Amino acid sequence: MATAKVSAPASGLRHVRAKHTKNFTILLNQLLQRPGSAVTVGVAGYLLSLPEGTPVSVERLARHFAEGTTRIRRALNELEAEGYLARELVRAADGTVRTCYVVYHRPQAAATDAHVVPAPRTRRPPAKARAPEFPAPSAPPAPAPEPEGEAASERAPAVLVGLRDRDPRLYLSEREVRELAPAVDTWLLRGATPAQITRTLTAGLPQPLTHRPARLLAFRLREFLPPPLPAADPPPVLPAPPPPLRTCTGCHEVMLRSATQTRCRACRGEPWPGGQALRD
Repeated sequence: MATAKVSAPASGLRHVRAKHTKNFTILLNQLLQRPGSAVTVGVAGYLLSLPEGTPVSVERLARHFAEGTTRIRRALNELEAEGYLARELVRAADGTVRTCYVVYHRPQAAATDAHVVPAPRTRRPPAKARAPEFPAPSAPPAPAPEPEGEAASERAPAVLVGLRDRDPRLYLSEREVRELAPAVDTWLLRGATPAQITRTLTAGLPQPLTHRPARLLAFRLREFLPPPLPAADPPPVLPAPPPPLRTCTGCHEVMLRSATQTRCRACRGEPWPGGQALRD
């Protein structure tokens, strides 16, 4: 049972102290007395009180506190700038990229003091993982010629803007669409359809998305880039058709092959070479 001890200063703040034996967290006065936003101090104290392995994201923090995601993000950025927090991108065994929050009990502490080991960066097992729409090329290929018809650069923004219809979290800004459009152009020039690109960019997204989706989309557009289209074979050269076979209009007995002559050599008064005329 906690025993309270009251200190009575002449004026100002008074403390009613208690000795805690369980369910408490030790915090630095440097953190608790930092000037600035009270939200930052509250978020830091809450993170330091959570056990390791607790899922953390901006959305989860916004559901816990009364503040919205904008103030929560600002508080996390301040804690990261002051050395109380670090965010690391790690790739899970299924190939998805997730954010790992590392909280430091003392600012600028070594990474080993956090007792957080990032997930190993392992390649997706080919037998169990969801295979990409196209394999990534082993070497940068030569640019393919642009197909006839509608220009690819006009279709790329429509593909990116349409991603929000498949997943509302993939809502891109105008600047992000402009930056990602050249990569989508390359896919279109290599024969990928808008539906194939959409499936590749939206399949197996992490839950939840803790950062802007543009980085994840850029990673998939780069890593799953399809190979260039093979060069078209030239059309075969067909032999010229033989001249038509016709009956001499002079003697009506000799068959000859000619595209211009209608009379045989005898009727024209020319000698017969072997095998050039046929008689019935």
